[in-house]
Amino acid sequence: MTATCLVVMGVSGAGKSTVAQLLAQQLDRPSAEADEFHPEANIAKMTAGVPLTDEDRLPWLWRIRDWITRHATSGTNTIVTCSSLKRTYRDVLRQAGANVRFLHLSGSAETIEGRLTSRSGHFMPSSLLRSQFDDLEPLHPDEAGLTVDVVDTPQDIVRQTLAALDPGACHAAR
Repeated sequence: MTATCLVVMGVSGAGKSTVAQLLAQQLDRPSAEADEFHPEANIAKMTAGVPLTDEDRLPWLWRIRDWITRHATSGTNTIVTCSSLKRTYRDVLRQAGANVRFLHLSGSAETIEGRLTSRSGHFMPSSLLRSQFDDLEPLHPDEAGLTVDVVDTPQDIVRQTLAALDPGACHAAR
């Protein structure tokens, strides 16, 4: 059976890290934070309030794709956070040697901006949120995944996700 990677996606401040951590614990899967794959130049641009270009994002996406593939090669199911704002970005992740599925954490700009402004210790300024919403392409009907509203608690989002995913995608075995 091919290993599965669940990509927790959405704009900055949607709760990707929190939900991914809860899912990783629940499913006993290794997980990765997409921010850890950014080169320093990307972090510097975002810290300065400059949106990333597609060219900036491509090497970052390749690194995430390769992380998924390395784990899938050994049969390990994984979870990774990644904004995955555009379908073309998700297409890069789907090139990994795994069954890649997406959990889109969706919410209004007002809800997410409120979260971003109260968050500390992250390089992504709330001023870039509009550019992320401008780039965001929701999952298309032919993309394997689920969209949930972030107004629910992270625990409720995890319950909804586990209930919606098929049993083969949710098994805890690595």
